[in-house]
Amino acid sequence: MSAVFPAAFSSFTPKSLRDAWHALTAEKRLRIRDAAHTLGVSEAELLATGVGEHVTRLAGDLRGLMLRIGELGSVTALTRNEAAVHDKEGAYQNINHGDQVGLVLGDAIDLRLFYDKWAFGYAVEERIGQDTRRSFQFFDACGDAVHKIYLRDGADLLTFEALRDAWAAPIQIPGETVLPRPAGRTPERADDGIDIKALRTDWQSMADTNQFFGLLKRHKISRTQAFRLIGNEFATPLLTNTPARLLQSAATTRQEIMVYVGSPGCIQIHTGPVKNIHRMGNWLNVLDHGFSLHLREDRVAQAWLVKKPTADGIVTSVELFDAAGEFIAYFFGQRKPGLPETTGWRMLAESLEPR
Repeated sequence: MSAVFPAAFSSFTPKSLRDAWHALTAEKRLRIRDAAHTLGVSEAELLATGVGEHVTRLAGDLRGLMLRIGELGSVTALTRNEAAVHDKEGAYQNINHGDQVGLVLGDAIDLRLFYDKWAFGYAVEERIGQDTRRSFQFFDACGDAVHKIYLRDGADLLTFEALRDAWAAPIQIPGETVLPRPAGRTPERADDGIDIKALRTDWQSMADTNQFFGLLKRHKISRTQAFRLIGNEFATPLLTNTPARLLQSAATTRQEIMVYVGSPGCIQIHTGPVKNIHRMGNWLNVLDHGFSLHLREDRVAQAWLVKKPTADGIVTSVELFDAAGEFIAYFFGQRKPGLPETTGWRMLAESLEPR
């Protein structure tokens, strides 16, 4: 007989929640994120039921911990949202932090860290068969994962333990209190309230893609609304089967690309080729050595071909969003500041079929 669970466990004890989790996973194998959804709680609440056992709650300035993550050597970085999972193997190198934003600019691990969204951190040591999988995991105030770091075989366990102990909270009791998730996105302004002429002028005047965020803020407009209003010269809607066509074309032509996937507190970037593209159910997967991408094709409600002027010429991106207009993934051609994008990438992106 299948177990029956209430819609939410917010009033239950950590032990009750842990028992429900164990009962659920006894019936079928579930990742912790999916189990949390089924039980009506956040992932952090579920993970924190193990504090004092295989989970260590972290405290203090997590930026200081991130500055030392490179001491672990080669690890697996994982960032995800509801529709995409981005895994990348490598070392944390060239780490720089301001008050609220951190940068990791290593040869493999490339991250933008938004610390104003970070609320909870844990060191996790979970048994998987005869092995122990160790990780540092970070969550926002609502208990949603923002970034995870998994040790790989041969990792420096003494360093992991030293970092765990240095940032361990003085009190280790199970349970976590999180904030309720916002009801939804802020409604967009009415289209007729947007000065489209001024929007186009500002768009045409950009010298760097980073200026796009200021443009959106200045015009009080969402990303997808800006795409709708700017016109086909700069933004063209694409078919929602775009991800498969893009990745398969990049693999066939050996075109190096940049793949951005973000959570509320982190953007993770892969730069390089993609080779092994596989579809499994609703998931479109890149399964390469050192990099994997898992993308829920059925969650892609909008796909856009976007062109932004810069001092180096037009920069072309393909951008994916869900039905609520939330960012799923962005794709760019491989490039560095000061250099134009490649003709091969632009031809690939412009070959994608418009909607």
